[in-house]
Amino acid sequence: MTEDAQAAPLLQTWKLTLAYDGTEFGGWQVQPGERTVQGELQAALGRITGESPLPQGSGRTDAGVHALGQVASFALAAPIPPENLQRALNRSLPGSIRVLEARIERSAFHARHSAVAKSYEYRIFRGEICPPFLTRYVYACSWPMDVEALQRSARIFEGEHDFLSFAATDPELSAGNRKAEAEQRPFPRDGFQIEAPTAPAVRRIFSSTWEEKTSGGAELLVYRVRGNGFLHHMVRNLVGTMLDVGRGRLRCEDIPGILDARSRAAAGPTAPARGLFLVSVEYDETGG
Repeated sequence: MTEDAQAAPLLQTWKLTLAYDGTEFGGWQVQPGERTVQGELQAALGRITGESPLPQGSGRTDAGVHALGQVASFALAAPIPPENLQRALNRSLPGSIRVLEARIERSAFHARHSAVAKSYEYRIFRGEICPPFLTRYVYACSWPMDVEALQRSARIFEGEHDFLSFAATDPELSAGNRKAEAEQRPFPRDGFQIEAPTAPAVRRIFSSTWEEKTSGGAELLVYRVRGNGFLHHMVRNLVGTMLDVGRGRLRCEDIPGILDARSRAAAGPTAPARGLFLVSVEYDETGG
């Protein structure tokens, strides 16, 4: 063994679970001229450890989208106990980003490639006047809504379908954004990344439901969806389409035809980012 090999630091794979308020960020992914969650985390790691790995997220959340359980992975040589790294990161990061858990993982672990399921939640405020302390985290919809029709439409999406009609075609992505994404992606895009408009868009949705609930005195409609992968803007496009069903602009019976069309123009509008939360990411703990 050479002297250089003996001196080479042992890299450890880290897994962080994060929560963040996405309002003031340009999304998860590093972008030129934008303040992003990934960029803030990379900078904090550099200040603490002297190393600057680019943390890989389980998927990209867009500008204004929040997270209750985003997962990031990266490699560090610094021999630091997990509880110390968590504490140091929470001191260094802005208050709108919190590290909920830090742990050392097996070397094959990757926040995106090792994921087997993700869950999202979309929150809608149903009152006449949305309280100012809620407005960053809900979509305010005061018009009449057929909740039973919403529930029926949500069930149609369960199972395996081609969701190309509910995928963004990326017209808003700048050339700089595309370049930044390509530079940090060493593997082909998977179910949690943007798909090309003509790429296969088959995904399996394990559950898709609406619930009426009261939180802090506010009447909310909450959509919850869990699946093995999601296309860019897919959840927000599902919500926008179902809200058209709830308002009577579409029928539940129209949804199979929208899926079959494989065209974004066939589906409803994109719901605003502020109501969307990445709730959790699931992993197969027995494998890579």
